[in-house]
Amino acid sequence: MSLAQDERSQLVQTLLDVGPDAPTLCGEWTAADLAAHLVVRERRLDASPGILLSPFAGYTERVQRSVANRPFAAVVEDVRTGPPMWSPFALLDPLINLGEMFVHHEDLRRATGSWTRRLLPAAVEKRLWPQVRFIGRAGHRSAPIPVHARTPDGRSATFKGGSGAGVTVVGEPSELLLYAFGRDQLDVEFEGSAGDIAAVKALDLSF
Repeated sequence: MSLAQDERSQLVQTLLDVGPDAPTLCGEWTAADLAAHLVVRERRLDASPGILLSPFAGYTERVQRSVANRPFAAVVEDVRTGPPMWSPFALLDPLINLGEMFVHHEDLRRATGSWTRRLLPAAVEKRLWPQVRFIGRAGHRSAPIPVHARTPDGRSATFKGGSGAGVTVVGEPSELLLYAFGRDQLDVEFEGSAGDIAAVKALDLSF
Protein backbone atom coordinates (compact mmCIF):
# COMPACT_ATOMS: atom_id res chain seq x y z
CA MET A 1 0.00 0.00 0.00
CA SER A 2 1.39 3.41 -0.98
CA LEU A 3 1.53 6.36 1.41
CA ALA A 4 -1.32 7.98 -0.52
CA GLN A 5 -3.44 4.83 -0.28
CA ASP A 6 -2.80 4.57 3.44
CA GLU A 7 -3.89 8.17 4.00
CA ARG A 8 -6.94 7.58 1.79
CA SER A 9 -7.90 4.60 3.94
CA GLN A 10 -7.65 6.67 7.11
CA LEU A 11 -9.67 9.49 5.54
CA VAL A 12 -12.41 7.05 4.55
CA GLN A 13 -12.63 5.71 8.08
CA THR A 14 -12.92 9.25 9.46
CA LEU A 15 -15.68 10.04 6.94
CA LEU A 16 -17.62 7.00 8.14
CA ASP A 17 -16.97 7.88 11.79
CA VAL A 18 -18.17 11.50 11.60
CA GLY A 19 -21.08 11.01 9.18
CA PRO A 20 -22.35 13.06 6.23
CA ASP A 21 -23.42 16.17 8.18
CA ALA A 22 -20.14 16.72 10.03
CA PRO A 23 -18.48 20.13 9.53
CA THR A 24 -15.18 20.62 7.73
CA LEU A 25 -12.60 23.38 7.42
CA CYS A 26 -13.74 23.94 3.81
CA GLY A 27 -16.18 26.76 4.43
CA GLU A 28 -19.77 25.52 4.44
CA TRP A 29 -18.92 22.09 3.11
CA THR A 30 -20.09 19.12 5.14
CA ALA A 31 -18.37 15.74 5.14
CA ALA A 32 -20.75 14.71 2.34
CA ASP A 33 -19.67 17.70 0.26
CA LEU A 34 -16.00 16.95 0.85
CA ALA A 35 -16.46 13.30 -0.16
CA ALA A 36 -18.32 14.42 -3.27
CA HIS A 37 -15.48 16.80 -4.15
CA LEU A 38 -13.00 13.92 -4.05
CA VAL A 39 -15.23 11.78 -6.25
CA VAL A 40 -15.70 14.57 -8.81
CA ARG A 41 -11.96 15.26 -8.84
CA GLU A 42 -11.08 11.65 -9.67
CA ARG A 43 -14.12 10.29 -11.53
CA ARG A 44 -15.79 13.22 -13.31
CA LEU A 45 -13.12 14.57 -15.62
CA ASP A 46 -15.79 16.62 -17.40
CA ALA A 47 -16.41 18.54 -14.18
CA SER A 48 -13.02 18.55 -12.46
CA PRO A 49 -11.61 21.62 -14.31
CA GLY A 50 -14.00 23.83 -12.35
CA ILE A 51 -12.24 22.91 -9.11
CA LEU A 52 -9.45 25.30 -10.11
CA LEU A 53 -10.82 27.32 -13.03
CA SER A 54 -13.59 29.77 -12.13
CA PRO A 55 -15.25 29.87 -15.60
CA PHE A 56 -16.17 26.20 -15.13
CA ALA A 57 -16.97 26.41 -11.41
CA GLY A 58 -20.75 26.58 -11.81
CA TYR A 59 -20.94 23.29 -13.67
CA THR A 60 -18.57 21.65 -11.20
CA GLU A 61 -20.72 22.81 -8.28
CA ARG A 62 -23.86 21.36 -9.88
CA VAL A 63 -22.18 18.02 -10.48
CA GLN A 64 -20.76 17.98 -6.96
CA ARG A 65 -24.19 18.68 -5.44
CA SER A 66 -25.60 15.81 -7.45
CA VAL A 67 -22.91 13.46 -6.16
CA ALA A 68 -23.35 14.69 -2.59
CA ASN A 69 -27.07 13.85 -2.78
CA ARG A 70 -26.31 10.18 -3.39
CA PRO A 71 -26.28 7.82 -0.38
CA PHE A 72 -23.29 8.76 1.73
CA ALA A 73 -21.99 5.20 2.02
CA ALA A 74 -21.91 4.88 -1.77
CA VAL A 75 -19.99 8.13 -2.20
CA VAL A 76 -17.49 7.14 0.48
CA GLU A 77 -17.06 3.77 -1.23
CA ASP A 78 -16.10 5.64 -4.42
CA VAL A 79 -13.51 7.56 -2.39
CA ARG A 80 -12.22 4.31 -0.89
CA THR A 81 -11.78 2.52 -4.22
CA GLY A 82 -9.99 5.54 -5.67
CA PRO A 83 -9.73 6.67 -9.26
CA PRO A 84 -10.85 4.23 -11.97
CA MET A 85 -8.25 2.83 -14.33
CA TRP A 86 -9.21 5.25 -17.11
CA SER A 87 -8.57 8.28 -14.89
CA PRO A 88 -5.13 9.91 -15.06
CA PHE A 89 -5.29 10.02 -11.27
CA ALA A 90 -4.95 6.22 -11.23
CA LEU A 91 -1.43 6.37 -12.64
CA LEU A 92 -0.45 9.47 -10.68
CA ASP A 93 -2.10 8.47 -7.39
CA PRO A 94 1.15 7.78 -5.45
CA LEU A 95 2.61 11.11 -6.60
CA ILE A 96 -0.23 13.61 -6.31
CA ASN A 97 -2.82 12.24 -3.91
CA LEU A 98 -0.97 12.05 -0.60
CA GLY A 99 -1.23 15.80 -0.05
CA GLU A 100 -4.86 15.91 -1.19
CA MET A 101 -5.88 13.07 1.12
CA PHE A 102 -3.90 14.46 4.05
CA VAL A 103 -5.26 18.00 3.82
CA HIS A 104 -8.87 16.87 3.48
CA HIS A 105 -8.45 14.32 6.25
CA GLU A 106 -7.35 17.13 8.53
CA ASP A 107 -10.25 19.26 7.26
CA LEU A 108 -12.46 16.66 8.92
CA ARG A 109 -10.36 16.02 12.02
CA ARG A 110 -9.84 19.67 12.94
CA ALA A 111 -13.25 21.13 12.13
CA THR A 112 -14.56 20.91 15.68
CA GLY A 113 -11.60 22.78 17.18
CA SER A 114 -10.74 19.96 19.61
CA TRP A 115 -7.96 18.14 17.79
CA THR A 116 -4.42 16.96 18.35
CA ARG A 117 -1.70 16.82 15.72
CA ARG A 118 -1.00 13.37 14.36
CA LEU A 119 2.62 12.22 14.50
CA LEU A 120 3.13 11.20 10.90
CA PRO A 121 5.83 8.82 9.66
CA ALA A 122 9.02 10.50 8.50
CA ALA A 123 8.39 9.16 5.00
CA VAL A 124 5.09 11.04 4.84
CA GLU A 125 6.62 14.31 6.04
CA LYS A 126 9.41 13.91 3.47
CA ARG A 127 6.94 13.33 0.65
CA LEU A 128 4.84 16.36 1.63
CA TRP A 129 7.77 18.78 1.69
CA PRO A 130 7.98 19.41 -2.10
CA GLN A 131 4.26 20.22 -2.10
CA VAL A 132 4.84 22.75 0.68
CA ARG A 133 7.32 24.62 -1.49
CA PHE A 134 5.13 24.52 -4.61
CA ILE A 135 1.83 25.50 -2.97
CA GLY A 136 3.52 28.06 -0.71
CA ARG A 137 5.09 29.89 -3.63
CA ALA A 138 1.84 29.91 -5.59
CA GLY A 139 -0.16 31.30 -2.70
CA HIS A 140 2.21 34.03 -1.58
CA ARG A 141 2.66 35.88 -4.86
CA SER A 142 0.74 38.87 -3.49
CA ALA A 143 2.52 38.91 -0.12
CA PRO A 144 3.77 42.45 0.62
CA ILE A 145 6.86 41.17 2.45
CA PRO A 146 9.21 38.17 2.21
CA VAL A 147 7.76 34.93 3.55
CA HIS A 148 9.85 31.87 4.36
CA ALA A 149 9.17 28.42 5.77
CA ARG A 150 11.38 26.30 8.02
CA THR A 151 11.02 22.86 9.55
CA PRO A 152 12.32 21.89 13.00
CA ASP A 153 15.03 19.76 11.34
CA GLY A 154 16.35 22.70 9.32
CA ARG A 155 14.75 22.42 5.89
CA SER A 156 13.82 25.80 4.49
CA ALA A 157 11.98 27.33 1.56
CA THR A 158 11.18 30.82 0.34
CA PHE A 159 7.54 31.44 -0.50
CA LYS A 160 8.05 35.10 -1.44
CA GLY A 161 11.44 36.74 -1.83
CA GLY A 162 12.43 40.33 -1.26
CA SER A 163 14.49 42.56 0.96
CA GLY A 164 14.22 42.47 4.73
CA ALA A 165 13.72 39.67 7.19
CA GLY A 166 9.99 39.28 6.59
CA VAL A 167 8.21 36.39 8.26
CA THR A 168 9.24 32.77 8.74
CA VAL A 169 6.59 30.11 9.34
CA VAL A 170 7.99 27.21 11.36
CA GLY A 171 6.49 23.75 11.57
CA GLU A 172 6.54 20.20 10.29
CA PRO A 173 5.98 19.82 6.52
CA SER A 174 2.47 18.53 7.15
CA GLU A 175 1.55 21.62 9.16
CA LEU A 176 3.23 23.94 6.68
CA LEU A 177 1.21 22.34 3.88
CA LEU A 178 -2.00 23.04 5.76
CA TYR A 179 -0.83 26.62 6.27
CA ALA A 180 -0.02 26.96 2.56
CA PHE A 181 -3.53 25.79 1.71
CA GLY A 182 -5.01 28.49 3.93
CA ARG A 183 -6.14 26.38 6.87
CA ASP A 184 -6.23 28.12 10.25
CA GLN A 185 -6.24 25.12 12.61
CA LEU A 186 -2.48 24.66 12.75
CA ASP A 187 0.54 23.79 14.84
CA VAL A 188 3.00 26.36 13.48
CA GLU A 189 4.90 29.35 14.83
CA PHE A 190 5.47 32.71 13.16
CA GLU A 191 8.78 34.53 13.47
CA GLY A 192 9.00 38.23 12.62
CA SER A 193 7.70 41.58 13.76
CA ALA A 194 4.12 41.81 14.98
CA GLY A 195 3.13 43.97 12.01
CA ASP A 196 4.69 41.66 9.45
CA ILE A 197 3.10 38.60 11.04
CA ALA A 198 -0.30 40.29 10.99
CA ALA A 199 0.16 41.10 7.29
CA VAL A 200 0.98 37.48 6.48
CA LYS A 201 -1.92 36.12 8.52
CA ALA A 202 -4.25 38.45 6.63
CA LEU A 203 -3.38 36.89 3.25
CA ASP A 204 -6.07 34.83 1.57
CA LEU A 205 -4.38 31.49 0.94
CA SER A 206 -7.53 29.41 0.73
CA PHE A 207 -7.83 26.77 -2.00
